[in-house]
Amino acid sequence: MKELPLFPVTTVGSWPRSVPLLRAQRQKQRGQLSQPDFAKLADAAVQEVLRRQEAAGVDFVTDGEQRRDNFYSFVTEKLAGVQLMTLAQMLEVVEDKAGFERILETLDVPAYAISNPTCIGPVKRLSPLALDEYLYTRSQTDRPIKVTLPGPYLLTRAMWVKEVAQKVYPSKEDLGEDVVKILKAEIQELIQAGADFIQLDEPVLTELVFTSGQTRTFMCAALSARADPTEELEFAVSLLNRVLEGAEAVRTGLHICRGNWSQKESTLLSGSYFPLVPYLNRINVRQLVLEYATPRAGELAALLGSENIRAEKELGLGVVNPRTPRIEPAETIVGRVKEALQYLPSRQIFLNPDCGFGTFSNRPMNSDEVAEAKLKTMVEAAAILRQEAAAIAY
Repeated sequence: MKELPLFPVTTVGSWPRSVPLLRAQRQKQRGQLSQPDFAKLADAAVQEVLRRQEAAGVDFVTDGEQRRDNFYSFVTEKLAGVQLMTLAQMLEVVEDKAGFERILETLDVPAYAISNPTCIGPVKRLSPLALDEYLYTRSQTDRPIKVTLPGPYLLTRAMWVKEVAQKVYPSKEDLGEDVVKILKAEIQELIQAGADFIQLDEPVLTELVFTSGQTRTFMCAALSARADPTEELEFAVSLLNRVLEGAEAVRTGLHICRGNWSQKESTLLSGSYFPLVPYLNRINVRQLVLEYATPRAGELAALLGSENIRAEKELGLGVVNPRTPRIEPAETIVGRVKEALQYLPSRQIFLNPDCGFGTFSNRPMNSDEVAEAKLKTMVEAAAILRQEAAAIAY
């Protein structure tokens, strides 16, 4: 990979899907469209997403997760022993129906719009999770590529609907062992194929500290966490570090946000990353990909200040909100980056949106046009920062 410029610009992963692609996704799930026919449509969609990123000037591109129905449930068609269930279907099987209904009531999303990959048998990999996606993307661009994968804690919690999964695995920890094996093998194959950047998505880590163990999210079956967040966080650290063993040769990232299913900021979690610092320092990942474009994320000083996050870690700094139509001025982004420069050298700062633009295929946060405009303003900000850095060096 060629040397990166200062302040590389990238995305968190997902991009809005077109209406024809969404229709094709539904047809494929219902068995009305073959995988090869779907692949042709998805290939064209990936080409369009790459074109938009390259036109905007993005340094690290992604495939926009165009083949996926969302950022983690797509694994259902790649794994044996996993069945896709809507939240409405999950309500029928969970014991605590009243508690689950209370969770659904807090969400600005219909129960049928989001699906969860649920363990119903021994979980084994039938086909690569992302390797094929990477290889196709590599054939379509000469830019460095970021590959996104659901993290092991996210997948384990998502698949562990106790009332169903306990018929196969005695505990969530037992299920986690198979999840680790699957993701570790995937990462090693991606490294061998030449992937430039592998990002693991673990958004639910924030809910553990912001809700005091009282889980209230649509993600991860919602009812599978222990009441003690410390135990859950220790479990997450253990899973992540085992998955990352042997991945030192590639840039790895860990994405943590506060939810990305609604444009109503009031429905999303709020709070500083500070309670996660002791755990983030122990996770063997090179870059932390974090949201900082809204006040809900707290202050950078809480994360990067003295004796907080280890100095060698890179920061994927969220500088635009993927859920709003407003295009952030480049000057505002520059100001945010300069705040981060008080704590980190320029070489360790990447620019990205807070989250994806289409985390859930049926629930896009913005249009193609707005997403591309937000990328362009990040690229403009990076150019300003590079010019200032060059003037100082000169």
